[in-house]
Amino acid sequence: MRSLFVRLLTSSAVVAVCSITATAWLAASSTSGAIQREQGQTLASDARINNSLLGYASRHSDWSGVAPTLRDLAAQTSRRIALATENGALIADSATAGTPLPAKVSAVVDPLAVDVTLVPGAARDRIDPRAVGPFLLSARDRARLRKAADTYAVCAGRTGQAVQVTVSNTGRPLVTTLSQGVGQEPSPMPSAVPAAAPIVVGGCDATTFSTPTRTEKAALKQLNLLVSRCLKGKGAERGSVGLDFTWVSKEKQPMPPAAEPDQMISTCVVTARKEQLDPYVAPAAYLYIGSPAEATGQRIPLPSIAGAALLVLVLTVGVSVMAARRLVRPVNALTHAAQRMRDGDSSARVTVRTTGEISELATAFNEMSEHLQRMEEQRKAMVSDVSHELRTPLSNLRGWLEAAQDGVAELDPALIASLVEEILLLQHIVDDLQELALADAGKLRLHVEPVHLGDLLDQVTTAHRGRAEAAGLTLTTVVTDDPPLTADPVRLRQAIGNLVTNSLRYTPRGGHITLGARQDGDQVVVEVTDTGIGIRAEYLPHVFDRFWRAEKSRNRQTGGSGLGLAIVRNLAEAHGGTATVASVPGVRTTFTLRLPS
Repeated sequence: MRSLFVRLLTSSAVVAVCSITATAWLAASSTSGAIQREQGQTLASDARINNSLLGYASRHSDWSGVAPTLRDLAAQTSRRIALATENGALIADSATAGTPLPAKVSAVVDPLAVDVTLVPGAARDRIDPRAVGPFLLSARDRARLRKAADTYAVCAGRTGQAVQVTVSNTGRPLVTTLSQGVGQEPSPMPSAVPAAAPIVVGGCDATTFSTPTRTEKAALKQLNLLVSRCLKGKGAERGSVGLDFTWVSKEKQPMPPAAEPDQMISTCVVTARKEQLDPYVAPAAYLYIGSPAEATGQRIPLPSIAGAALLVLVLTVGVSVMAARRLVRPVNALTHAAQRMRDGDSSARVTVRTTGEISELATAFNEMSEHLQRMEEQRKAMVSDVSHELRTPLSNLRGWLEAAQDGVAELDPALIASLVEEILLLQHIVDDLQELALADAGKLRLHVEPVHLGDLLDQVTTAHRGRAEAAGLTLTTVVTDDPPLTADPVRLRQAIGNLVTNSLRYTPRGGHITLGARQDGDQVVVEVTDTGIGIRAEYLPHVFDRFWRAEKSRNRQTGGSGLGLAIVRNLAEAHGGTATVASVPGVRTTFTLRLPS
């Protein structure tokens, strides 16, 4: 047992050391990677927050109503978000009042000067495309232009053109003719041009949705005045800015996208746009983003890892010791009990207070010990009973033969008949013992075949009718529907005959013995009922034991050898059935055989 204890403890310690070492190495090696991943997630979250606030600033002239938007963003990203003016005055904060702002500004939210680090795809002029200012169309104009664009799209579809309609930030529909050839780019329709003449493309009128609205004309006029003021006296070429904010020269041809515009004109256009949009957008604000879960960038100190590993190791060893002791204790008890049983103590038992496999093993051991003890007691009783049963006829034979040898008794026919009866008794006992031995060894052969219980019970009744009439008893048979049965007819007659013989022996004159058979579900029930003296309740569990008799004197006048009922039970079990008994003393006794049909 010490070896099992040591091996269990060593295995647990080795597993613990390996687990702790691997965990510590993984924790130390993955710290930097986890920090990098968290930083990447933080950057994406920051960009999302900045983009949402830029959208708010592009559509509002101040920050007075930003608090609900800021709280929603904080709830969605699990971050603390605060906005402050350039002078440090707090605009809104998702944290509770009085919480100090983070030490570092995360970004500047300005729709007219977008932070390209948080918005990598920002336009070159750094103006948020959602900031449209005076170019925002009214709901009436948006509905009218969209209807005209959809009408054009339907017309273009009938001519075989693939047309896509989208809506810009100003609310103006943009019509794009999709390319049909491989390698060709989509060609946009003119979004808004002066309506000097109707615009017809492929037989479809595009004039209605391509003509600037009154709102757009007023906004363009204001923008061009600002651009002209900027370019005044700088010798720039004459032209104007269109709805797509490109510079159109005096020949009314916009500058190709691939061409580099004059830097002075480009700068004036951007400056004029910012000046025009400034009253319509919220002023620049400082954005503060913080989170308790933000990575600190510090690795776990090695002493902390070592201390945690040592603590886990100590706990593992302690738990292993306790578990090993609890495991070894019942195993030791089982070993000692087995040794006692080997030395001849059949009363050895094990008491285990645990549950699980060890408890089941101890229970099985105790059941085995009890079974062996019962078997040993039965063996001793059987040896005593067999010697007693054989001693009486052998003593009679020896006594009469010695008397005849000495001339004291004469071997007349009556004495010879008595000696033959004693020999037959010896043979009957030996035959019964052989039957039981074959049954115990599993070598009792059965020759099964379909059996008609009505005929079989009639044969048994006929064989015992003479003894019954001589004893003044009535022997009858009652069979219900002649249930089908497959069995060994010889062995079955033997079992039923033993029951009838037992009833004949213990039923007083004038009594009745009834043999019955019936179907009960998937079983066939054979019953032998008598009106004899009955069996007391405390004797019923021992009726089928070998050599058991309620009358302990073993007088031949009051009982047989005590093997007949044991043979009945063995024959029933050999057929896959059972043998039981029920009795009311002085009223009736019923022996029942249940056999599978």
